[in-house]
Amino acid sequence: MIGIIGCGAMGGGMVQRLLERGHRVLCHDALPEARARAASYGADSAEDVGEIAERCDVIFLSLPRAEAVEAVMAALGPLLPPGAIIVDTTTSEPETTRVLAQTAAELGYAFLDGPVSGGPQGARQGTMTMVLGGEAGAIERIRPILNDLATTIVHVGPAGSGHAAKIANNLLCAANLVLVSEMTRLAARNGVSLDSLLAGVNAGSGRSGVSEVNFPRWILSGAFDSGFTMGLMRKDVALAAGLADRVGLDLPATRAIADIWESSREMLPDSADFNEIYKYGNLVNV
Repeated sequence: MIGIIGCGAMGGGMVQRLLERGHRVLCHDALPEARARAASYGADSAEDVGEIAERCDVIFLSLPRAEAVEAVMAALGPLLPPGAIIVDTTTSEPETTRVLAQTAAELGYAFLDGPVSGGPQGARQGTMTMVLGGEAGAIERIRPILNDLATTIVHVGPAGSGHAAKIANNLLCAANLVLVSEMTRLAARNGVSLDSLLAGVNAGSGRSGVSEVNFPRWILSGAFDSGFTMGLMRKDVALAAGLADRVGLDLPATRAIADIWESSREMLPDSADFNEIYKYGNLVNV
């Protein structure tokens, strides 16, 4: 039995994928409607984390932020049997993860950081990318389960490394969205259409996941329905800026990108799709 704590868009997608691959899944979420939705997929529902600890020795966390992970682990950790494995897929903070992994080692279970990319659709289809930090032996023990959830799995180092790499990834995505959006305005002033700009960029060295995927799928289409919000990206960009500050690094480009995402708050609410940052330059230059 595999446990999942946090059955929102990403956690719910993982629930469906694991069930499809033949696993039994036990879910817990603070929201009754999320538990009911997971049950409708065919998962068992747990009223509290104690039931998860009692019935599952592999547990995935899919939570909104580090504080939620700390709260869940404060209740869950002391109840876990020796040898249990926790995989935290939350985009959390490396320092928090290192503390939780140390506590886990002292109590005899493993705490891995395994943040994911690919959105709810990737979670549902098992096509996510997962960057992992933590003990290599624990990762190998659950490799078959990880392979059912993700097509790309990268072990990047000790505890906290996965979350550090994911923060870097999301900052780069946030920066590329801003930069490609600005380049569309520059190109338009010089008579180059958005379609033509993307064709040129994607044939050259400036291409990125943003120019190759985000713009065609969610921006050019006008869909803006990636399942990842402005609020979540603002949180992740702030995590990158805060992490740099805590380790004493002066990263001016990171500060500038963080300022842009924060400044957009008045025009683009946290509930908006994160790709709508494309609209920000046009809004402020009206």
